[in-house]
Amino acid sequence: MELYYMPAACSLAAHISCLEAGLPVTCRMVVMDPSGNKVEGEDYTKINPLGLVPTIVDGETKLSEAAVVLQYIADKADGKLGKVTGVERWKLLETLNFIATEIHKSLAPLFRPDLPVEARPFFEKMATGRLIEAQNRIGDAGYLVGDSFTVADAYLFTVLGWCNFLKMDMSLWPKLGEYARRIGGRPAVQQALKEEGLA
Repeated sequence: MELYYMPAACSLAAHISCLEAGLPVTCRMVVMDPSGNKVEGEDYTKINPLGLVPTIVDGETKLSEAAVVLQYIADKADGKLGKVTGVERWKLLETLNFIATEIHKSLAPLFRPDLPVEARPFFEKMATGRLIEAQNRIGDAGYLVGDSFTVADAYLFTVLGWCNFLKMDMSLWPKLGEYARRIGGRPAVQQALKEEGLA
């Protein structure tokens, strides 16, 4: 299995999840280039036509989009990323899509250097509302779905790292700050951060 990633991008969640599950994976870094994203010097759009990460290639299977890649990894993990069955499986899908469409997409514009100054408060306010909801979804066991670590936790940890990079005031969400520190201390998370040059 091959995972195409960019350091600190949403592909970090897939990297973490593969390590948590002990899945054999070769990670291939996609390098941003003015002439187009490259992997090992080759045009990455031959692998993913949009040039985005993550992409996972497993034999004849090629998938992109973070929420889908993470669910694929969860299915391959054979329960090592939480026993998520029945209604909890639907809650996991709901949570992955919430992170992808609500949090990820509200934070992404804040990275754009061409974002008009007057638009920034709009996206920050939107992100704040979504992060409050994420904080409310952390269960009594300290995870988003069920009572153990799942791919949803890997994804939320990843986007919370963006908040720090964007200099957002994490004290607004104390439970999220504690959650990020705890998830960040997991050995697989530390390994993924180190492998991506982020530790």
